Amino acid sequence: MSLADFIEGDLPGLIDDWAEYALALSQEGSQLSETQLRDSAADILTSIAADMRDTQSPKEQESKSRRDGRELENSFDRVAHLHAEDRLSHGFGINAVVAEFRALRATVLRRWLRTSPDGESAFQEMIRFNEAIDQVLAESVRHYAYRTERIRDLFAGVLAHDLRSPLGAILNSGEVLLRDESLSPASVRAVAFVQRGAMRMKKMIDDLLIFTRTRLGDAMPVSFAPQDMGRICVDAADEVRASYPDARIDLRLAGELQGRRDGSRLGQLMVNLLTNAVRYGSGPIVVEAKGQDGKVTVVVSNQGDPIPEHALPTLFDPLTRASSPNRSGTAAGIGLGLYICRCITTAHQGTISVESSEQGTRFTVHLPRSPA
Repeated sequence: MSLADFIEGDLPGLIDDWAEYALALSQEGSQLSETQLRDSAADILTSIAADMRDTQSPKEQESKSRRDGRELENSFDRVAHLHAEDRLSHGFGINAVVAEFRALRATVLRRWLRTSPDGESAFQEMIRFNEAIDQVLAESVRHYAYRTERIRDLFAGVLAHDLRSPLGAILNSGEVLLRDESLSPASVRAVAFVQRGAMRMKKMIDDLLIFTRTRLGDAMPVSFAPQDMGRICVDAADEVRASYPDARIDLRLAGELQGRRDGSRLGQLMVNLLTNAVRYGSGPIVVEAKGQDGKVTVVVSNQGDPIPEHALPTLFDPLTRASSPNRSGTAAGIGLGLYICRCITTAHQGTISVESSEQGTRFTVHLPRSPA
């Protein structure tokens, strides 16, 4: 009896055995119940049996193993997505999902081998069955991870959005209190501390909101208007010096720096790069902005220990940090600064890159003078 025939003929028994086996594997800390285990088993097994009946060339087998392109989309994706959605809605962990497929593989092969299949054809059928199991498992885990990340991003986005209102109230109240001439010097200092802390919180919340919006597929909102990149660099340097009085920032401006761009966003980019240089570098920081041939190039360079080579490929990824800050001052953020810089340059149709060696670290931003 072929393995496909066996699956279809012994479907009730396979589901019974699989449910019992998966429960035994997943007892510890799992919310799996026998009813929940059985609900998608028939669809998965039927799809696998149907796939095994289709003729498959060596080239198709290789493509399937590598998951080349979306041309491989088929009924496996449908049942895998339904399975992942169901398990996620019932609070299953990813380990429990994987355990189910381990149980399914072991159950089917163990019961089929009792029928004493033999020969080369049986070996080939086992290979084909394992390919099918792996394909459904991979797609189910991928969809489970995608849905989990999306739920987390939605939660973070809603949280960041809702925190802006009470934080705005704190900042506005602080402004009112600072205008009260009856406050004692100690009270004025206390209000100033509250305001500085609230401003730090506002920056982190704003970064988190940008992060979640871009993760959920929204483009970063930008508003282009005539702006001077030199003025943006000067203002950013002044802002960073206010937070880090010991910072030495040398500005070198040249060429045509006027253009259409979002001044607020590019100011945020420059503050992020300069703050990064202060926290992680040493010695003077040099900012070079040059406009030429319809483009603007901005380079922020500093001395200090080089960024570890292994950290460079993911340096602009969210929630990453190459090393710990080595300077005192405003507390480090949540690992979104360079990610936000990349989002801002992308929104301006530009690029950002980094070079780091014993001679120093250079962040280079290339921007069109006026994005299309």
